[in-house]
Parts: sequence; structure tokens; C-alpha cells
Amino acid sequence: MLDLLQKGGPMMWIILACSVIALGIFLERLFFYHRISISAGDLLRGLANVLRQGNYAEALHECAATPGPVARVAHAIILRHELPRTELRDVATEAGQLEVPRLEHNLPALATIAYGAPLLGLLGTLIGLLQTFQLINAQGGNATATDIATGVYWSLISAAASLVVALPAFLAHSYLSSRVNDFLRDMERVGIELLSVLDDLRPPRT
Repeated sequence: MLDLLQKGGPMMWIILACSVIALGIFLERLFFYHRISISAGDLLRGLANVLRQGNYAEALHECAATPGPVARVAHAIILRHELPRTELRDVATEAGQLEVPRLEHNLPALATIAYGAPLLGLLGTLIGLLQTFQLINAQGGNATATDIATGVYWSLISAAASLVVALPAFLAHSYLSSRVNDFLRDMERVGIELLSVLDDLRPPRT
């Protein structure tokens, strides 16, 4: 492994650093999403039962005790339950928008690694080929086919290594993005259904 890093050129160390960063981001996000994952349906059923009893304080306590962005959106809505429906919809939207940066934290960096690693590999390959041709030129053009094949072989290592890093990084980014979309859908669902529950609890207009 160390021999490959040394003979693959300077780009190999950068590609290795990218792989470590990508793995760290993936594991951190995976743990974070697991920690804040809840059942939106269970939360809605529990809140609806409490709200129909008129116990808004208990509903707020239940939201505060539940981790994750879905519960925080519900908390923001219930905290301002006396507002008209149109204003409550704005509250839900703003609360959801505040959660998006937390959910997408470090995902742009992972995407950059996924799309940028092949370019680093290509650069490493070009550098290796240039070094090979410089060696041939230094030998007065008398390099053997074995020397040329060896130089090309080592120059292609960085390209292969970059793809080994880029493909898992791309798959990891796609998976994490799908998790973010799941949270966004849950937040939207909680907002819509809570607004309906609160509308049903409002006194009829005269």
C-alpha cells in the first residue's frame, strides 16, 4: 500500500486525504441522522391526542423531549397556535428552512470530493506520463518497452485510486441526500397535519 502511494505520485496523498475526509463525513452524518430519526406518524398521533384535550403545554413538552427537526417544526407551530392559519403556515415554513442547513451540513464537501477526485486522478496520470517522457528523453530515446510500460503503469495508479474514492463518495452522497429528503417530507407532513388539527380545535366563527 505504501509502495503504491509513493510510486503513484504526489496526487496519491491528496486522494488518500480525500478518502479519509469522505469517510469521516459519511460516518458523522450517518450517526447524526440515526440520532434524530423518529416516526412522524407516532409523533403526530401523540400530539393530536394531547391537543384535542387542550393541553398545549404537554404538547410543547413532548416536542421538546423529542430529538430532531420534525419535532422542532411541530414545537414552533404549537408555540404559536393562536395565530391564523396563513401565519402558522409561514411559521412552519420558516422553521423548516432553519433546519435545512443542519441537515445538509458537510454534504457539499462530500459532493466536491465525489466529483473532484477523478480530476485529481487525471492530473496525477498526466504528471506521471510527463515524468515518463522526461525519463525517455533523458535516456536519449533509448528507453526499452519495459521502461515505458512501467512508467505508464505507475502513472495510471492515481487515476484508478481516484475512481475508487469517487464512486463510494458519490453513492454515500446520494444516500445521505435521500435521508435529507425523507426529513423534509416528514417536516412538511407534520406541518400540514398539525395545521389541520389546530384548525379543528378553533372555535367556530360567528
